[in-house]
Amino acid sequence: MDGVTPVSAPAARMPAAALAVIAAGVSAALHLGKLPPAVPALQATLGIGLVEAGFLLSLVQAAGMTLGLMVGLAADSIGLRRSMLIGLFVVTLASVGGGCVVPGPNAVPLLMVSRALEGVGFLLVVMPAPGLIRAVVPVGVEKLALGFWGAYMPLGVALALLLGPLLIASLGWQGWWWALSAVSAGAFFWVWRTVPADRTRASAARTTTTTSTTARTAVPGSARWTTRLGDTVRASGPRRVSLAFAVYSSQWMAVIGFLPAIYTEAGVPSGWNAVLTALAAAMNIVGNLVGGRLLQRGVAPAVLLRCGFVTMALGGIAAFAQWGYGADAVALPPAVRYAAVCLFSLGGGVVPATLFMLAVRLAPGPATVSTTVGMMQQASALGQFLAPPVVAWLAHRVGGWQWTWAVTLACSAVGIVLAARLATVRPSMSVA
Repeated sequence: MDGVTPVSAPAARMPAAALAVIAAGVSAALHLGKLPPAVPALQATLGIGLVEAGFLLSLVQAAGMTLGLMVGLAADSIGLRRSMLIGLFVVTLASVGGGCVVPGPNAVPLLMVSRALEGVGFLLVVMPAPGLIRAVVPVGVEKLALGFWGAYMPLGVALALLLGPLLIASLGWQGWWWALSAVSAGAFFWVWRTVPADRTRASAARTTTTTSTTARTAVPGSARWTTRLGDTVRASGPRRVSLAFAVYSSQWMAVIGFLPAIYTEAGVPSGWNAVLTALAAAMNIVGNLVGGRLLQRGVAPAVLLRCGFVTMALGGIAAFAQWGYGADAVALPPAVRYAAVCLFSLGGGVVPATLFMLAVRLAPGPATVSTTVGMMQQASALGQFLAPPVVAWLAHRVGGWQWTWAVTLACSAVGIVLAARLATVRPSMSVA
């Protein structure tokens, strides 16, 4: 188990630079989550079909699935802050352009191009974030700060699900696109103003006894990119962290992503449908924050990972399992099943908080942190690309969602095994 590092009151406060990095991630995640609430409006104004809507939804994941590792490698090469700023600029510009699409034969292709660019911009924003956070936070606060960072995705998705219908109703889907471009533009200027410029510095002095600590700054990679790529791919730590992130994110996205369809089939009104889905997604934020706090208090990462995956397994079973067949099938009451979904999301939240910390710790060196996160993102995108179709295929074959728990249980079982394996990996870098 990790030792508990005393943190003074001034050091425990995260600086504005770390908050800016986290806000940049949330602003990028908003763009990922902005499409689902806009699908009806896009169908009405642009005439897109469900298949085209599905492509628009999956394009971002396709970018992560194919480019995650290379974009992470590029972030380590060009500098962490510079990568994030470029990504925010690309996301902002792509969203502005997407909002300018008008009905016509080229509308869907142009919207797809803008979504693909948003996917690349998203990667450029999130890859360098863990390394940047480690660089700018005071000594001893990395774990807590990375716990906050782990919540960027569920927070962005939950906000998009909640705010999207309201803003689309008043501004139209184009106004929704432009409003989020303003958010990412604001994040760009916040990062530009508060995050220190990329440059090589000596490691800051580490201390646990003084009330004033010196933040570390990122060291851009100076080794050849082929060397950094090879070091990352060959190291067992990044591979195991990436696979663990894949089995976590794939099942979380499959369950949360299909909640609207599940509740629609159950006759839940659309307004309540959006609120219930957003609340379930938001529970993941709480899990991330709790995970960061527990890591800061010295709880071993392997313990948190096991607890997270066990909770997801039990929550998935309680939420979806039925006993019996046909008309005689029995399941838990709807309120209990929804509580199980929230528990599934809450317990799972400790997993990304822990894995982001391990990504920093188990990267082969300071110059490969973003490359390691890129490998994580690529594995995660692959899992999110494959798991929802598997769950949908299973639901189609059995005539309902009652066997979804089998998929979540299988993913959680792999995660529990990986947690034990990660406990044996020797850290490459020290994280207080």
